[in-house]
Amino acid sequence: MGDIPLSAQFGALIVLLILAAFFSLAETSMMALNRYRLKHLVKQGHRGARLAHGLLEHTDRLLGVILLGNNLVNAAAATLVGLITIQLFGENKIALGLGTLAVTFLILVFAEITPKVIAAAHAERIAFAVSYVLTPMLKLLYPVVWFVNLFVSALLTLLRLKPPAGSEPQRLTAEELRSLVLEAGHYIPKKHRSILVNLFDLERVTVEDVMTPRAQIEAVDLEAPLELIAEQLATSYHTRLLVYRGEIGNIAGILHLRKVLALMREGEFDRDKLAELLTEPYFIPASTPLFAQMQYFQENRQRLALVVDEYGELQGLMTLEDIIEEIIGEFTTNAPSVATIRAWDKNDSALVEGASPLRELNRKLGLTLPLDGPKTLNGLIIEHFQDIPEAGVSLKIAGVPMEVVQTQDRVVRTVRLFKPKGEAPHAAA
Repeated sequence: MGDIPLSAQFGALIVLLILAAFFSLAETSMMALNRYRLKHLVKQGHRGARLAHGLLEHTDRLLGVILLGNNLVNAAAATLVGLITIQLFGENKIALGLGTLAVTFLILVFAEITPKVIAAAHAERIAFAVSYVLTPMLKLLYPVVWFVNLFVSALLTLLRLKPPAGSEPQRLTAEELRSLVLEAGHYIPKKHRSILVNLFDLERVTVEDVMTPRAQIEAVDLEAPLELIAEQLATSYHTRLLVYRGEIGNIAGILHLRKVLALMREGEFDRDKLAELLTEPYFIPASTPLFAQMQYFQENRQRLALVVDEYGELQGLMTLEDIIEEIIGEFTTNAPSVATIRAWDKNDSALVEGASPLRELNRKLGLTLPLDGPKTLNGLIIEHFQDIPEAGVSLKIAGVPMEVVQTQDRVVRTVRLFKPKGEAPHAAA
């Protein structure tokens, strides 16, 4: 090396540092690629994506060629700096030590940290570009890479760390997908993001969480006077009604109002004719996950089901529309008997019914009321006090101040909620 000018040696050192930077860029950008977007681009016919995907299908070979080149370049750079130091300062130990520190600093800054930071920030653009170089390089150096990987494979087998043949890359869990959707605020419209998140929640939400409670079911008593039945059918908000005999637990069937119109038009409206129009009810357990219930509705070609507990007692009523609204939000007019949960007023308070579902309150008002117990605000307050509170009583549950406005017939009818001021969730009277 003594015959080679110093300028050429410094030039060679710069070239080696550039090559080291290239391998660092290649390694970081390829490993940081979004695999799902990569597959999408491959389907779109992107050539760089196809090359990168082909390389990532054999990660051991890809890392083998990158690290082979990187280590060769780094070793050559260190050797070259040592020769330059000897040529300039002789075999001075202090000079050799400083030269080692200098080349370590240069490699660390210019060939490791800086390229890796750049590659992590622009992984896709850089990975597709370097794939054009790495693909022919892997073909050229494949015998060497294969030989090195023989020892790697043997070591992994010895340590029992070798992945099984044909194993697929780790897939995203439902929670990871949910987090991905929530963080994709700039790419997915707010409404679409809300729908996707609601879909992920269907597995955790049960029929009991969204059903119409037994006390709020609009039903027809077949033993009531015919005039009262006719009036109820004429003013009904729903197209399908639960029909019972004497007591709502004594279910007779489900009545479709469209079938009743023909009876009324022909003047044959009576109890026997009405009973003949009833269809057999479809029963479901209260603990059924909402997603499973949607599939059951589809398989059984049903739109309405009666929810029962473990003893077969009627708990509520569930419709296909309830599930759809759970996914995309309300899209029909609420029944007149059901109060709409509105946003906070100018005083940061909201007057709501005690029968309001906790999930709806959390969703509409941005609260974190507990959902692992009672399903309604009335149930939550009664559980908290272990008694029926009187009007005017104030309390705080999960950081939400509230005041009982009206109680009637052993239930809390109306409650005024106050917007939390940032307290940590807790329950206190």
